[in-house]
Amino acid sequence: MTENNFFLKKIEISVSEAEKRTGRNAVNMQETYTAYLVETRSAERADSQSVLTDSLWRRYSEFELLRNYLLVCYPHIVVPPLPEKRAEFVWHKLSADNMDPDFVERRRIGLENFLLRVASHPVLCRDKIFYLFLTQEGNWKETVNETGFQLKADSRLKALNATFRVKNPDKRFTELKHYSDELQSVISHLLRVRARVADRLYGVYKVHGNYGRVFSEWSAIEKEMGDGLQSAGHHMDVYASSIDDILEDEEHYADQLKEYLFYAEALRAVCRKHELMQYDLETAAQDLASKKQQCEELATGTVRTFSLKGMTTKLFGQEAPEQREARIKVLEEQIGEGEQQLKSKNLEGREFVKNAWADIERFKEQKNRDLKEALISYAVMQISMCRKGIQVWTNAKECFSKM
Repeated sequence: MTENNFFLKKIEISVSEAEKRTGRNAVNMQETYTAYLVETRSAERADSQSVLTDSLWRRYSEFELLRNYLLVCYPHIVVPPLPEKRAEFVWHKLSADNMDPDFVERRRIGLENFLLRVASHPVLCRDKIFYLFLTQEGNWKETVNETGFQLKADSRLKALNATFRVKNPDKRFTELKHYSDELQSVISHLLRVRARVADRLYGVYKVHGNYGRVFSEWSAIEKEMGDGLQSAGHHMDVYASSIDDILEDEEHYADQLKEYLFYAEALRAVCRKHELMQYDLETAAQDLASKKQQCEELATGTVRTFSLKGMTTKLFGQEAPEQREARIKVLEEQIGEGEQQLKSKNLEGREFVKNAWADIERFKEQKNRDLKEALISYAVMQISMCRKGIQVWTNAKECFSKM
């Protein structure tokens, strides 16, 4: 829908706020959930009029439904992930409760980022269901379900079967699958290390509060040194309390890494779809070869391999020529259909590989750019934090010098 693509290029998308609500679920039980306000506004003003803004509320489950729809309908695309439903890899003083205000705020930012990722994608931004997600509050879920996308979804059992039974896997997708596993492992380990460092840093900063208390107590018994000790204690107290805001800000950079932790699964989803297509192709080719062999055996009267039909023929004799001709005719028709089906699957497979690889290259450029930016920003933040620590001790030194 080119008009949707045009529309999305002309609007700004934001998830501006979150609200705790109480309602009843599908089984009529009361539940507490968080709703998010999705706002879209025109990026251009027409005839000096005010900017037009549309807004609607969405639950996290509706974001999940949108993403599941995109995964099924665009199997060759690395679909952007959603932020985590419950907090993982957090330092111990940060709540992992999914209703905690700080976590809800971080998830709000993540949901906004998800919508912006989809809106900036050259293919996904054109989708009608995505357009309606932004503009149609009532009956949106019904509209999604009416597309029948669930019927196109591949079962996990079928995907697992394809993984182990594909005879000629594409080396590029096999390597990509291994890369996604390694990427997920590396980022998981990095996030665990960061959480441990944050815990220890939190302790170190808070212990500096003891300096503040001791200096303040000491100042009470000193006449000439009292003011200097009191001021130094104040600097230590400020230093100790600053770590809460520092580590909460640091979670922003952790969330940027987490996005690519979840992107690893999106990469694997593309690989699994290719395995399924390859498995279907090989199954169709095997079935066609089997029918051609049957047709040749009937036409020549020779049996190349052991079969129940061959044993039956030996025991009860050959079937009548009319029966054989009829069977040959049926097989020839099935062979014709099978050849067309195989040709169609080959074309579909080549098209999938072409489109998937183009999107994977696009994803790689995005990943390299984003992770580079996130790691640099994290390093800059650590440098800034260290400079503030040096400044605190510099101020304390001046206080001691004036005693």
